[in-house]
Amino acid sequence: MAHFQIPINLPHAARIAERLETRAEALLSARGLLGTEEAEALHERAEELRLILGKYEGQGDPPDDEAAQVADEAAVAGRALVEEVESTGIGEDRLGQMVRNLFECLGMGKEGAEISLRAGENPKSLLRPF
Repeated sequence: MAHFQIPINLPHAARIAERLETRAEALLSARGLLGTEEAEALHERAEELRLILGKYEGQGDPPDDEAAQVADEAAVAGRALVEEVESTGIGEDRLGQMVRNLFECLGMGKEGAEISLRAGENPKSLLRPF
């Protein structure tokens, strides 16, 4: 599958995690799901991701070994977030694009191109690599 492969960029990944959390909350609200167990589980996953990456927002990237470890931790949280997106049924193109961008910033472009589809990204989106 075509994908963008960029170096790890934790400051940008932190910003995307924040946007993911905001977008997921908006989608849950629009679908009347706020306050449900499913919404709470999704919120917890989004918050976990944001906490892993948050300290890097507005900072430079850490040394390579730390960056790789944090990227791996964030990927685990990102995968769990996508599972919650699937279970709540709130997936949509913009959310999927954010997931792809997150994984690209974690240095996992191939996985991002694949997992973003599970989060609702349109496979024919002009923003996807081809």
